Amino acid sequence: MTPGGGRGVIPGERQPPRVREVTLDATGPIRLDEDDIDDGKGDIAVCRCGLSDEFPFCDGSHRRTEGEEAGVRYTYVDGERRVVEEIRLADGDVIGGPDETEVEDARTAETE
Repeated sequence: MTPGGGRGVIPGERQPPRVREVTLDATGPIRLDEDDIDDGKGDIAVCRCGLSDEFPFCDGSHRRTEGEEAGVRYTYVDGERRVVEEIRLADGDVIGGPDETEVEDARTAETE
């Protein structure tokens, strides 16, 4: 809570990251040039949320992320926000589920 009672960022206080699953399939760089400049705004807005239909350019899709809670992992399926409770990896490890601590403990034990 902010001093005024609303939800917001308190200056100087570190905020937990917002976590969102983004799948990228490109294997090379994206090159931008003067043709990519928005004639109306005079700039280039690059997508940072991973939801833009015009990726790598921002199309305003980040507005759908309003209301996301810090520390919660999300994925967007057909435009619908869903909470990711756990991720199961091919080697059997689990990220985000009740087994996550056990996986981290096992990894630590292997390196000791």
